[in-house]
Amino acid sequence: MRHTSTDARVPRRQGGTDRDPRPQPVTHPRPSPGRIARARLALVACIVLWVLYLATVVVALSRGGALVDAEQLVTTTVFLVSVTFLTLSACMYLLARSGALPRLAAHRRVRRIDLDEHFSGREPRLTALLPSRAEDPALVRMGLWSVALQEFPRLNVVLLLDDDVDPVDDAARLDLEGCRALTDELTSALLPVFTRVDAAAARARDESLSSAEVTELAMREHAACAQWLRAQADAAPTRTHVEVFFAEEVLRRLADDLDATAAALREAADNGAAPLERDRAAQVLERLVRVFRVEASTFERRRYASLSHAANKAMNLNSYLGLIAGRYRETVIAGRLVLEDAGEGPADLEVAACDFVLTLDADSMLLPGYCAQLVHLLEQPENARIAVAQTPYSAYRGAPTRLERLAGATTDLQHMVHQGLTAFDATFWVGANAVLRWEAVQQLRRVSVDDGIPVARFISDRTAIEDTESSIDLAAHGWSLVNYPERLSYSATPPDFGTLVIQRRRWADGGLLILPRLRALIQQRRREGRPVTLAEKLLRTNYLGSVAWVTLGLIAVLTLYPMNGQLVTLLLLLIAVPYFTEMASDLHALGYRRRDVVAIYGLNLLLLPVNLAGSIGSVAQALSGRKARFARTPKVAARTRVPALYLIAPLLIALAAAAIGVRAAYVDAWGTTVFAAFTTLSIVWALLRLVGVGHTVSDLWFAWMDWIWVAPPAEAPVAPVAADRWTAVLDDGPRELVGAAS
Repeated sequence: MRHTSTDARVPRRQGGTDRDPRPQPVTHPRPSPGRIARARLALVACIVLWVLYLATVVVALSRGGALVDAEQLVTTTVFLVSVTFLTLSACMYLLARSGALPRLAAHRRVRRIDLDEHFSGREPRLTALLPSRAEDPALVRMGLWSVALQEFPRLNVVLLLDDDVDPVDDAARLDLEGCRALTDELTSALLPVFTRVDAAAARARDESLSSAEVTELAMREHAACAQWLRAQADAAPTRTHVEVFFAEEVLRRLADDLDATAAALREAADNGAAPLERDRAAQVLERLVRVFRVEASTFERRRYASLSHAANKAMNLNSYLGLIAGRYRETVIAGRLVLEDAGEGPADLEVAACDFVLTLDADSMLLPGYCAQLVHLLEQPENARIAVAQTPYSAYRGAPTRLERLAGATTDLQHMVHQGLTAFDATFWVGANAVLRWEAVQQLRRVSVDDGIPVARFISDRTAIEDTESSIDLAAHGWSLVNYPERLSYSATPPDFGTLVIQRRRWADGGLLILPRLRALIQQRRREGRPVTLAEKLLRTNYLGSVAWVTLGLIAVLTLYPMNGQLVTLLLLLIAVPYFTEMASDLHALGYRRRDVVAIYGLNLLLLPVNLAGSIGSVAQALSGRKARFARTPKVAARTRVPALYLIAPLLIALAAAAIGVRAAYVDAWGTTVFAAFTTLSIVWALLRLVGVGHTVSDLWFAWMDWIWVAPPAEAPVAPVAADRWTAVLDDGPRELVGAAS
């Protein structure tokens, strides 16, 4: 395996991080009946405490005549509504995990022999699409290899490069050339191994061979392939925890799996056991063919004027999805390269048909067996109406920064939540990885004309969370989605706060826009006689809107501290106890520390302005009708600067909470004092430990300098005058009509 060199700086490890990069087991530890019962009791307790709190507050305020004052009435109403929405989101977390734990307890891994028999003599076709834009070739390579080594009969891997085809920047050009070379490098590396195992499989079909000879052949080939994979792992770089994961959990894990098969066959032969039946031995050998047979190619939509160039992942995927099962020739029209249907004639591009589509982000990886197990699930007769199967991604362990570790913990908690969503038929597609049934994807096809170009859309690109809106589209067509209860996929977590801001702001932008689509789905299901259950309604609504109302609710609670002590009571504090207790339990089960629940609370407070900005963006998009701008999460070792707003706002919240806490202490409102003090300390801790004093001061200083420094306006580049002015007029119109200077 060839590796390009990189000058990217490897982040220095901070204190308080996990040094062990080993991930959690693929299969979840089976929850005990006691844990399942406690999960259900926690949900009931949270609801009961909320009801008691509202009842006691209303009674207390009514007796005291406090609700007569209009200003206090408004403040009290806002405070209670905010507490209600915060309690709703806490209850939805508890509801989801109460559904997840029984699923995890009931799950049994598919047996190896069942997978072998399922794919024996069958060759379903899977097209794997890896959308990539301005990515590090080393990062893309790992994702590409993790897909190429998937066990599947007919696997076609396509790297969808979305970079400018001719970048001006030398570094961007170097990265693009590195990415362009990846699929050829992959093919040339795997082809000799595939040729060998394919020849061995063909030999095993020779009826002149005995069962013992076929078994011996299978044993030798498994051992040889395992040795080759270990050599690749030894040659792979291991500077970062992500690279360690690739070497150990993708390459060596598959090698160990193949070696275990070889050892079992060898042990049976050494003990004088009867050899495998000839057909079974050949079936075991065919697995190697499925692992190492792959077709890999690269596609760049920006080369063609006939395809959309909209800068988002959805349209990168849509451009290729619209070409599936077609034959095309390249034609130059008006100086621009376009793709035309080749019909039965010669073709420059042939896109294979498929039964399933795998999508995987370039910063993600799949463990061996992902495709085989998920397609096996989709092909069961009872699952004929499942459109999407996925394993919600987990975070890479061994992160070098405290922020990446904590953000990764929230990712792993969400993995549990998504398992619970499936229990209540409220699954949302999480776009980092998924296997899509092509039949279902085709039903989402709609064609529009953008800038004079017919554009086919399968995945919605109206919001920055395209997978979430497409989940509602699939449900409206009668399809369902499922989260497979294993950990088979991993994705990168931002290592610094600046990068996390970009990611979380994108996640927060769009949920409110999709709520009307959810309402339409609920009405449609009611008309069809398949009403949506209350649990599904609440979970889906919370998934789409909780970022907005939790953010507003927390801000309201943090800024409307009542001084009379009638609202901040012991019951109010107790409402949060089941939520935080169960979250701490989940963190412990996931390999984190229980006290990390407090640190996660501080991180969430730090992200309040980010989530608020995303929610405001959704409202602005709804009012303007414009599509959201896709902001790519940087994948670089260097730290990303944090916009001043997202540092100043938490500081202001901390100062306001501190002032309210001091004021409350003077009037003996001790509940308010404790709450305000805890909030202040949490924000200060998050700024000090997760962002850092030096980085905070530096980012604020540079933001100040950017604001006061007025650079001279750059002169607009003058377009070269065409040799034939009549061509420019016919193609573009008169210059004054297109905004050119006279």
